[in-house]
Amino acid sequence: MRTQVAIIGAGPAGLLLGQLLSASGIDNVIVEQRSGDYVLGRIRAGVLEPVTVSLLEACGAAARMHRDGLPHEGFELCTGGQRHRIDLQALTGRHVTVYGQTEVTRDLMQARADSGRSTVYEAEDVRVLDFDDGSSPRVQYRLGGELHEIACDFIAGCDGFHGVCRASIPADRLQTFERVYPFGWLGVLADVPPLSHELMYVRHERGFALCSQRSHTRSRYYVQVPSSDRVEQWSDAAFWEELKRRLPDDAAERLVTGDPIEKSIAPLRSFVAEPMRCGRLFLAGDAAHIVPPTGAKGLNLAASDVGYLWQALVDFYKGDVSGVDGYSARCLQRVWKAERFSWWMTGLLHRFPEHSPFEQRMQEAELAYLLESDAGRRVIAENYVGLPV
Repeated sequence: MRTQVAIIGAGPAGLLLGQLLSASGIDNVIVEQRSGDYVLGRIRAGVLEPVTVSLLEACGAAARMHRDGLPHEGFELCTGGQRHRIDLQALTGRHVTVYGQTEVTRDLMQARADSGRSTVYEAEDVRVLDFDDGSSPRVQYRLGGELHEIACDFIAGCDGFHGVCRASIPADRLQTFERVYPFGWLGVLADVPPLSHELMYVRHERGFALCSQRSHTRSRYYVQVPSSDRVEQWSDAAFWEELKRRLPDDAAERLVTGDPIEKSIAPLRSFVAEPMRCGRLFLAGDAAHIVPPTGAKGLNLAASDVGYLWQALVDFYKGDVSGVDGYSARCLQRVWKAERFSWWMTGLLHRFPEHSPFEQRMQEAELAYLLESDAGRRVIAENYVGLPV
């Protein structure tokens, strides 16, 4: 098989890139090691920046998001039992859209199917070859026991943190940066009305909490737990009770509980690999970087990578190689700013077991200063809605 761009990974990053390329007349094939049902079953983020919304619009996959998504013009930060609203619209002139990553993936899958472009699911032994020694990269995989090969101009590695693409780059060609946090988020998805019409982030002496939502009838809640905890240790009743302890009193009284649809613990880490290009192999999304979910940057950062790569490839096929050559540097400028915000928000709102009483007081003082200052609120708002591309 021959194509222009071989995309490894059929998550939202790979599917979005495929749709954008197809809309620009660039042939592409997506290869995914998991089944379509498995990809759809991943429970992930649900806050979309305006940049991500515009890319979904550009590839024709935004209709259901505009119909069912929830525009949010602000969110709440709670500390010391007090609630403080960050007015995104007033501070930045922009808003975010709450729409689950599962739904984004579903929309992109449907758009892919409608376009007739090829997607290979349940591919085994995927290998990316010859991407660093010329202009003839190849992708090999097995399907039903039979070996297949795709010849292409470029390979896009959208296959996540544990994928084959970054692992195929020689170790001496990459530099990695990482911080692993000593806690995770215990999350519950339940068909209960949201606590509030906007997201609520909570800093509490017992640990962080987040009250989020997927629709008017489906909610997503999180509490900070030690990284050593296991889901089996937490009964449904124990989770709801702990969440109530961390909420302001008026919010705890209004909380509606119910049987979880899904319950899991997500570890928190910061990770960046540099550069994001090796020859004709490009890394995008979680294949190149991970952020803690505190600042809602993971999916949005993957989308901005895809936007840069799409523009670069469109320009390449018009005879301009500058976008391809500058892809990694352009992405990393935005990646590190998003990493900084997620790291900062994580440090500001979570309880760190190693912190001394002095450090805890400094954390409280910094948050109080930001919330009492128009400039401080604007810094939070500008980063939350997403920095310019």
